[in-house]
Amino acid sequence: MSIETVNDLVIRGKAKLVPAAVQEALDEGCDATALLDTMIAAMDVVGENFKNGDIFVPEMLISAKAMKKGVEVLKPHLSSGATGALGKVVIGTVAGDLHDIGKNLVAMMIESAGFEIIDLGVDVPVEKFVAAAGENENVKIVAVSALLTTTMPAMQATVAAINAAPWRGNVKVMVGGAPITQEFADKIGADAYTPDAASAAKRAKELVA
Repeated sequence: MSIETVNDLVIRGKAKLVPAAVQEALDEGCDATALLDTMIAAMDVVGENFKNGDIFVPEMLISAKAMKKGVEVLKPHLSSGATGALGKVVIGTVAGDLHDIGKNLVAMMIESAGFEIIDLGVDVPVEKFVAAAGENENVKIVAVSALLTTTMPAMQATVAAINAAPWRGNVKVMVGGAPITQEFADKIGADAYTPDAASAAKRAKELVA
């Protein structure tokens, strides 16, 4: 079972076949880190396909799940921290907003890109974002989601609090959600805005490069 097979199965979202394929590749002497890299590369392809309109959210979710299953098999074989090699990302939906589908998809895609995710959930107060980013080691990005125009002020307050934190220079702030625009992101002092989960994963990698 080759690395190329694993790559292909992740792209095609074959979650039931991926674990066995990964195990077989390991048994045949494939390097665990190389297998992780090929699955991350597969998710890059999935992200591009999504951006180009060749696939849609359900297919993207299926591929992310397939990758997750593969990573579970790999974990014992990786040096600790390899699966979150790029650092940690704190993510959550702002106070007053209970939407989590978009946030969950972004979290899955960013995790697939090689980050460790600290998911704060929905309706997250400002203080919780600040505490999570300040108290955890190696946090590189805080990703803030708002899906309602009525919760955009909560996003602004959250980003303002992060911008005022003493460790602000060590993290990047990403924002997203249906009503959010690049203009709004610039206005509130965020480092990055992305319109969808695939570009969020790509931008996250660029921010820590």
